[in-house]
Amino acid sequence: MKRTRAIGLLTVGAVTLATAAVATVTAHSQEVEAQAETYTWSNAQVAGGGFVPGIVFNETQADLIYARTDIGGLYRWQQSSETWKPLLDWVGWDEWGYTGVVSVATDPVDPERVYAAVGTYTNDWDPNNGAVLYSDDYGETWGVAELPFKQGGNMPGRGMGERLAIDPNDNSTLYLGTPSGNGLWKSIDYGRTWAEVASFPNPGNFVVTPGDSYLGDNVGVVWTEFYGDNVYVGVADPDNPVYVSTDDGATWAPLAGASQIGSVDGHDNIPKQAAIDAVNGYMYIITSWDPGPYNGNPATEGARGGSVWRYAIATGTWTEIHPGPNGASYEGFGFGGLTLDAQDPGTLMVTSVNAWWPDETTFRSTDSGATWTQSWTFDGWPNRVDRFAIDHSSVGWLDWGVTNPAQGEKSPKYGWMIDSMAIDPHDSDRVMWGTGATIYGSENLTNWDANQTFDVTPMVHGLEETSVQDLAAPPTGPELYSALGDVGGFAHTDLDAVPDAFYDAPRMTTARSVDFAELNASVVVRVGELDGTVNMGISSNSGGSWWAGQLPSGATGGGTVAVTANAGAIVWAPDGLAPQRSTTYGSTWTAVTGLPTGARVESDRADANRVYGFSAGKFYTSTDGGASFTAASFTGFPATGNVRFGAVPGKAGHVWLAGGADDGTYGMWRSTDGGATWTQVAGFDEADTVGFGAAAPGQAYPAIYASASRSGERGIWRSVDQGATWVRINDDEHQWGFTGAAITGDPNVFGRVYIATNGRGVIVGESSDYEPGPTGTASATPTGSATPTSSQTPSEQPTTGGPSGGCTATWSSTNAWPGGYQGSVVVKNDSGSAKTGWTLTWTFPGGEQVGSLWGGRWSQSGAVVTVTNESWNGSLASGASATVGYTATMPGSTPARLTPTCTLR
Repeated sequence: MKRTRAIGLLTVGAVTLATAAVATVTAHSQEVEAQAETYTWSNAQVAGGGFVPGIVFNETQADLIYARTDIGGLYRWQQSSETWKPLLDWVGWDEWGYTGVVSVATDPVDPERVYAAVGTYTNDWDPNNGAVLYSDDYGETWGVAELPFKQGGNMPGRGMGERLAIDPNDNSTLYLGTPSGNGLWKSIDYGRTWAEVASFPNPGNFVVTPGDSYLGDNVGVVWTEFYGDNVYVGVADPDNPVYVSTDDGATWAPLAGASQIGSVDGHDNIPKQAAIDAVNGYMYIITSWDPGPYNGNPATEGARGGSVWRYAIATGTWTEIHPGPNGASYEGFGFGGLTLDAQDPGTLMVTSVNAWWPDETTFRSTDSGATWTQSWTFDGWPNRVDRFAIDHSSVGWLDWGVTNPAQGEKSPKYGWMIDSMAIDPHDSDRVMWGTGATIYGSENLTNWDANQTFDVTPMVHGLEETSVQDLAAPPTGPELYSALGDVGGFAHTDLDAVPDAFYDAPRMTTARSVDFAELNASVVVRVGELDGTVNMGISSNSGGSWWAGQLPSGATGGGTVAVTANAGAIVWAPDGLAPQRSTTYGSTWTAVTGLPTGARVESDRADANRVYGFSAGKFYTSTDGGASFTAASFTGFPATGNVRFGAVPGKAGHVWLAGGADDGTYGMWRSTDGGATWTQVAGFDEADTVGFGAAAPGQAYPAIYASASRSGERGIWRSVDQGATWVRINDDEHQWGFTGAAITGDPNVFGRVYIATNGRGVIVGESSDYEPGPTGTASATPTGSATPTSSQTPSEQPTTGGPSGGCTATWSSTNAWPGGYQGSVVVKNDSGSAKTGWTLTWTFPGGEQVGSLWGGRWSQSGAVVTVTNESWNGSLASGASATVGYTATMPGSTPARLTPTCTLR
């Protein structure tokens, strides 16, 4: 893909000239291993998971549809598969802000042309300026026109617009409305160069919260519409919300009478969206007291939050056509979405925005706003009558786990944060609207007018927009655990299928960290927040069900969590509180010693006694299961910036660390002695994440993956020989913006890698054509060997039951506490042939009772416990094994030795 960047000096009428350097994007060479290898890229399926503020249909080419997201890029509809194709995966690390799409415009004259205004934040969270991307081939390849100011794809008002518009009278001319007082901009060369329209008099003045770092920016110029020779521009200024030019933008004037739309029931309003019905000569405008996408009701008794207006272009007459009602059942909301039916002039729809309770609603008119009907109404509280029926089975989690909604509510909801709704200009029956989590749509919309139910389904597949905070790939059970923003996360049992539900109680709006016990992988722990309240979830059956841990007082954020390899202890480092330790599965906590507040924690994957921490340039090691930590003497680590690290499965004491900051130390380090000594991994000028997966053929050491810059080349890197040589496995077409939160390989499939993105979901890479090549000499010579410590001696050594039909059962106890203990049984197939299932039994000698059990389906009758395999661990090849873990009561001070037996089938 060729991408060029330029901003030229442009003179069009009365304009202010912009100056900037011209740059060119060029491809980089890759360091290549001896073998040829191909990587394919996809997503762990979630389907949506984020806000879709814009959906735009092309006016002249059927089925050409674009959807823009606030942090996850731009997508194009693929009618043959009814899925969305991502178009901005080429955006790299340094330009990650381009994944926030402010606006999209598809050319009605030359439909292959498409434009996107990009840039994520107007404050200092994004260090770069924004840009306009331009494509002549439906978004397959792009050019980049850099702008001398920032844009806000994830700022307040991101659902307003569209800010980017193509003049249908001359499609080489485009207009761009901007935030932050930068005014109106124009291009006359198909978006290649841009200049400010100096004659445009009003850059806007509406600010949500003056002085706030996020809410304190001027919302600015928000949309452009065309009618004949007239150009109309909407501005976030309640006093002068609409301007018009009749001379191709040379001069501008406030539109007569428009000031009245800037106030509704005593609240300032701004014009969120506009649309023109050229057949009937009307311009429609929806307004709201807040630019959105969050605030709805202005919290004033009896006041509306916005309105709907119709402007007759020929006569200059304004008519308020607010659909109502405005009573106790539905007061206060503003409007977020507006769409017209091009096939049936006079038909329009508007949506409420953040009415929140009991649900959003859409109003529809077939007579230019004279009368309205509603998508649902009350027929006497709480009897709700819906015109629609939602089938969300293809994205089961959209019901948010609510199976018994409160009176007046439905599950799933019709939507929230609805700032985009679009009727297909080629098909009156098709409509799509974006919500805070999905795209809903219907293909029989006109049933509405016949008082028949119209059907709604998610039309979001292929659009992956979650912000990934952490990833963990266990050796058994689900293929992947994810910690996600907004929707909490999933246990992905099938990467190609959308999970039916996200993590259940305790629910998290955003999960921050997830970990499993490497040697007892059914035990999983996650931490995060639910609307600002910190919580923790614990599972002993591979995420099949969860319970909430007790929360130590004082935590302000989820932080990070680690589980010792045998699940004997949980170490949690929440924000705002000294790190804590629990040996009772989260029911009680004790502050650890030697580890500072705010540290990051990880567990050793082979030694159950080792836990690691990092904070402010120092690495810490615990050899007593996380009870106490000691700082290493090494002083070469980054003191600033994000630092992430991980321990190598199967290699006690092997730890790799990556992180740093541009203005300080930045790179990758490794230790083979539990963090006592370290060696820097040569060649990395920047490194941000490191993770591990199944070893390559012919290798004994796990493959290593990193999101990093090596010799100046940013990418996803892999080593199969302990870091001696590295290969970049992604390419310039697959970069996904920011990839620095988490990375892990699959422990069972060589070459498979999972990559966390900020808005493009979980990326899955699959390798093919790999052939082992010559390996290099290890770049880091081990400085010591780590011997597993034994400060926590298991209370019982393993015992093995006699073979039964070629099956061997081996029992051991890995942890104990007053009144209870944790045990495990390994079932091994010694029959010499593959088997499809197994049964395990044992007898408790002292009245013990199983509390929880994972890795099998169990029952207890008196003292006898019977366990049969799960569906996922029943098939055992010859020599293969499955592990059952459990907790049980304990009458004495030590667990009684068990002698289990097993049979195969």
